[in-house]
Amino acid sequence: MDAECASLLPGVCEVLAASASSLPDDTSLEKLLDWFTGLSEAGGSLLDACPCLLDFISSVVHNAASDPGVLSFTLRLTGLMAATEDGFGRLQERSVLSQVFGRQRWQDAGLWEDPCFRIGWIQGLRSMLQHPEALGFFVQSDFIDPLLRLQTDASLFVASAANQMLAHVLLSFQDGERTRSSAEYASVVTAISEHLKVSLVPQKYTELRQSLQVLKLLALVLARAGPPLWDRLLQAVADSLEELAAAGCSQLTLPLMDVILAARIRPGADEHVPDRRVSRLLVAMLDVDKPADLVHAAAAFLRRGPRDGVHTARAVGILLLPLHIVTGQSLLGTNTTDERRASVAEQLKCKSFCISVICVCLTNTPQITLTPSGNLPCPPQLIVTAVLSLLRICSGASSSPSSSSSPSTGCSEVSRNVIGSGKVQKCALEALTALSSSPGAKEAISEVFTVLMQYLDNPDSDATVLHKSYQAFVRWMSVSTDTSFATDQLRRGLEEVVKKRVCDMRWEVRDSTVEFLGHLAGGRVSVASAEEEEEEEEEAPGALLGVRCTTLLLKEALQDTESYVRASAVSALAKMLTPSWQQGAPLGQEETETVSRLLEILSRDTEAFPRRAVVRYFISWFSSSSSSSSSSLLAQCVRSVLSQGSADLDWEVKVHTLELAELLLDEAFSGDRGYRDGVASSSSDRTPESRLAGVVELGVVPALLSGLVDCDRPVGLRACRLLTALRDAVGPPAPGAPDTTCPLPRRGWGEEIRKTLGMKRRDTEAEEGIEGGGASEGGDAVSVCEALAALGLDERLKVLARSSDHVHNSPLSLLQDILTASAARTHPDTQPGQEVIVDCY
Repeated sequence: MDAECASLLPGVCEVLAASASSLPDDTSLEKLLDWFTGLSEAGGSLLDACPCLLDFISSVVHNAASDPGVLSFTLRLTGLMAATEDGFGRLQERSVLSQVFGRQRWQDAGLWEDPCFRIGWIQGLRSMLQHPEALGFFVQSDFIDPLLRLQTDASLFVASAANQMLAHVLLSFQDGERTRSSAEYASVVTAISEHLKVSLVPQKYTELRQSLQVLKLLALVLARAGPPLWDRLLQAVADSLEELAAAGCSQLTLPLMDVILAARIRPGADEHVPDRRVSRLLVAMLDVDKPADLVHAAAAFLRRGPRDGVHTARAVGILLLPLHIVTGQSLLGTNTTDERRASVAEQLKCKSFCISVICVCLTNTPQITLTPSGNLPCPPQLIVTAVLSLLRICSGASSSPSSSSSPSTGCSEVSRNVIGSGKVQKCALEALTALSSSPGAKEAISEVFTVLMQYLDNPDSDATVLHKSYQAFVRWMSVSTDTSFATDQLRRGLEEVVKKRVCDMRWEVRDSTVEFLGHLAGGRVSVASAEEEEEEEEEAPGALLGVRCTTLLLKEALQDTESYVRASAVSALAKMLTPSWQQGAPLGQEETETVSRLLEILSRDTEAFPRRAVVRYFISWFSSSSSSSSSSLLAQCVRSVLSQGSADLDWEVKVHTLELAELLLDEAFSGDRGYRDGVASSSSDRTPESRLAGVVELGVVPALLSGLVDCDRPVGLRACRLLTALRDAVGPPAPGAPDTTCPLPRRGWGEEIRKTLGMKRRDTEAEEGIEGGGASEGGDAVSVCEALAALGLDERLKVLARSSDHVHNSPLSLLQDILTASAARTHPDTQPGQEVIVDCY
């Protein structure tokens, strides 16, 4: 422990022991305990390092007026100190443990009613229970009964802490090496097992919460228990679990499934041979009478349970039945009894039940299609068709384009419940997106695009529904390796839709549409001939949208009133042009005009999102360019982007600007990135001085120096790292080599750099000359090599790498704050209610 902290700690203990009210910063005790925990975990003894803590504990537990928060802290601190056998023994010698954890005395004092105190009691015991002596103390003190009662405490936090504590006791002492604690451990397991057995099945509604807590504890323990504990617990609760499964309590369905799935495979046994008792429970849960419970149990099994043919087939059938009924698609054949279908169909007539169950079924359809074909009652393609039919029903259309499917009994009445349901539409579109990777998806691609086009064209479609429709459209485009799905009708329809949606009143819809255009362009599906647009279909027969159409829409979106849309338009343009950059295609007039417009956005747009997107655009251009045909324009743009981006008010724009600067440094000094392979190899022949002169000319070094003194730490940190790398790459200047200089502006960051380098300010006459218009452009020029050596980059890097609150994020600051707050509260000049500001981290 730091000597200064050790000198302050006794005073802090006195303040806390005398405290009758909470501290101004109610988190300071947590931070103090974190510090003690760190000291303990480092291998030190708290009693040796902080001998004053023992007197502090004794003082607090004998002060009935102590603040409950301080008492809770003391309980946890005591448990932490007793976590080692040595600490436990020394505390026992002074009878501290029985005084601190004796529950009766705290009840008599009225402190047990405070949830904060009860949590401290539980967590203190849990910290202490790390060795056999602590377990013996726990058993002899009869703490197990109050702990079991706290499982159903009125405070959810206390109840959760009690459950975690019980699991800790059962799991921490189950290994056979701790023979000294075997008798005590056996008594604990017996007490807990009996409690679980009698508390598992609720006899009345008010006992549901207790059953829920018991199930949570069982699931927690059975998943990690070894064979002896696993066998003993399961033997104790097996009958109660079967009774609970037969009771059909809906609130306990999912917690009960958690227990069954956690216990399904006996520890050490073959994972393909489930325990017979647990298998019986699973069969019972997959055969309950309530359709909602049945669907939730099947979904839980399919998501988390180890697979086997019989139970998987059963779960799949349960989840497909509601879709079978609503859509009229033959998903099950004869695999379900008429009685079961009639029962589910009747329940589906309730709208809220129908929507809830259908959404659960839809969420699981992608996983269903990936199960082995022997466990499926129908081909995977038919499940995709059912989802499409459901989407048609939701939009008010017939379930099938040909209306050839014959609805089952009650289907029409049930179908009305999902018409216009945004929740079902969103779930169905998410499922459809995921189903693009299912077996047989390619056969359904035409029908998929037909349904998606209906949704995109529907004026009643919600903005989120449209966004998910676009996502599904993009995902399904990747299903087919050819472009045979891109019919003339689809192209014309899509062009009309995007032209309409890009002008939608809702900015979310415009933004989704622009993003969609970017995805089309990025996937190369929209790339048609840029040179001869009139022959577009002939040269790019699979294109969904032509380059001219896409470009015009995106250029219009650059003028949008919403900044998110403008930013998306910039990103989409980058995706659209990336293939041509990679191919080295010459820039046309439109591309040049677009670049001018983007630079205008960077310099004039009042919102940060578009400006960030512009810098990322040039990063993509530089990274993708493989030809020198655009190098002149790109070099000019880079200078402008570095100049404007480094002076931006938004820190993320500045960080992106530094990313561009890093690419330029990589190209100049490592040859990892270049416009052509030849450039990279030829650059290796250049001297470090010539490379340095090149990056200075491009504006890289001014951007880095500007970032170095920036007020935003992420900017300064990145700039410092890049300058350090530049310094190491350049090395000391060779004798006789020309000196590379970098101009500094007279104000702003240039002045900060001059101060750092110890340069003198210009005299008054020079300043008057500036005001008179003499030398208004530029400032002092510095030698780059000398600046890199004199800026103290290594020291700066250490400072910048630390968190921004490193001064206050320290034990010393914490102890000082507690003492300062105490002094302020007890000062005679302090007014009642006067707030004390503390800097506790």
